[in-house]
Amino acid sequence: MITDAMWDRIKPLMPVEPVRGRRWANRRRTLETIAWKFRTGSPWRALPDELGSFQTAHKRLLRWAAYGIWERILAALLAAADGVDDIGWTVSVDSTVCRAHQHAAGARIKGHHGTTSG
Repeated sequence: MITDAMWDRIKPLMPVEPVRGRRWANRRRTLETIAWKFRTGSPWRALPDELGSFQTAHKRLLRWAAYGIWERILAALLAAADGVDDIGWTVSVDSTVCRAHQHAAGARIKGHHGTTSG
């Protein structure tokens, strides 16, 4: 799932395993597990056995989010892609959501059935 080239870019951005305590699960495998979950949209408990423990992957997802690991990975990958002109920055998407007043939201007026008098 994660190629060696991808892992070579991501590995330096990952947290270093602590010297003390229990050994961490393999970081690459954990990252592949998290990627599988979001790529498939499956629930954590549907994780195939060969990808490891869903509890470990879920805890690591939350911990890495708290440490800002995902932002670092995204920034590094965007910078690398931009460096080789692999991103089209000319596209801009904007979305604004405003709640309309109930009378402006297109609701029917009481007693009006869409017919014209005449």
